[in-house]
Amino acid sequence: MADESFRQALTRLLPRLRRFGMTLTGSGTDADELVQTTCERVLGRAGQLRDDTRLDAWLYAVMRNLWTSELRRRRIRRHEGIEAAEAVAGEDGAARTEDRMTLAAVRRAMDSLPEEQRAVLMLVCVDGLSYRDVSAIMDIPIGTVMSRLSRARQDLHARLAGEADGKVTPLRPARRG
Repeated sequence: MADESFRQALTRLLPRLRRFGMTLTGSGTDADELVQTTCERVLGRAGQLRDDTRLDAWLYAVMRNLWTSELRRRRIRRHEGIEAAEAVAGEDGAARTEDRMTLAAVRRAMDSLPEEQRAVLMLVCVDGLSYRDVSAIMDIPIGTVMSRLSRARQDLHARLAGEADGKVTPLRPARRG
């Protein structure tokens, strides 16, 4: 196959190659890398293609073989000896799980607050805005910001303390203010 006609045929097959790459890898990024590696490989070895060989079949075979080799390399890298793990400082799984559970409890408790308390708490404690800024944003007096924030903190603390004890402490009815 002439060099230019080979490149044109390869270009026409790119969408099919990507689709096959997606089928093999399950990932768009991996598929794109696999297509690129396949194209590099076949462009460098275009002289090996026999006239009676279908180009698409050859490309698919090259791609499949490249992917099989990549999987083999990944398996080998993944199965290092236990000695390799000694040098790696990993995360404490128990601490990470506890952190996630705490965050989930805080989110649940925040969601259970009345909307006006939740908004003030988020603006002051999470976004770091001043009472004056929150007052302007919510169009309420600074004293109301302070009282809503105080009630929100108390209610949040009570809710979280109840979850820690295994009891869910109901929030007191929202006060207007």
